[in-house]
Amino acid sequence: MESTEKSLDKWEIAREEAKERLISCQKEHGIESCLRCEKLIGCEIRNDYVKKVYESMSKGEGGGFEF
Repeated sequence: MESTEKSLDKWEIAREEAKERLISCQKEHGIESCLRCEKLIGCEIRNDYVKKVYESMSKGEGGGFEF
C-alpha cells in the first residue's frame, strides 16, 4: 500500500515545529489568535513562526519572495 503522506523537507519540519510551539502558547494563554495577545509585538514564538513560514516558502534561498 502506497503512503499518502508526502515527505516533509527540513524547512517544512522546522515550520511545523514552530507552529506547534505557537499553538501551545495560544492554548496556554487561552486565546485562538496571537492578535488577541498583549505580547504580540516582539513575541519570540510568533516571530520564529513567521520566520519559519518564510523559510519554508523560499526553501532557504531568501530574497525575491514578497508577501
